[in-house]
Amino acid sequence: MPNLFSYGTLQKEQVQIETFGRILQGEKDILTGYKLEMLEITDPEVLRKSNQKYHPILEFSGNVKDEVEGVLFEVTDEEILQADEYEVDDYKRIETVFKSGKKGFIYVGN
Repeated sequence: MPNLFSYGTLQKEQVQIETFGRILQGEKDILTGYKLEMLEITDPEVLRKSNQKYHPILEFSGNVKDEVEGVLFEVTDEEILQADEYEVDDYKRIETVFKSGKKGFIYVGN
């Protein structure tokens, strides 16, 4: 099963239920070499699900001292596509390795 790293609204149970139809299982992990910025969301469906106007977005820094804490969720291939639909066009999905050594997908700024 693929892993999906959440550092923001995908950690909310309500967002998980509305996006995936279930509550996800995962473990805390850390992403190095990135920092968080904030992005204003204008998509009405994403605003409704998250109830947040500003969402965090990862920005690559390349500095190993920069760390972002989050949760690495186990998801299905279908759920990865559902996550793609949830994330607005300002995000793109890439695969990387986490501090734990596990591989997974993250959403970064375009």
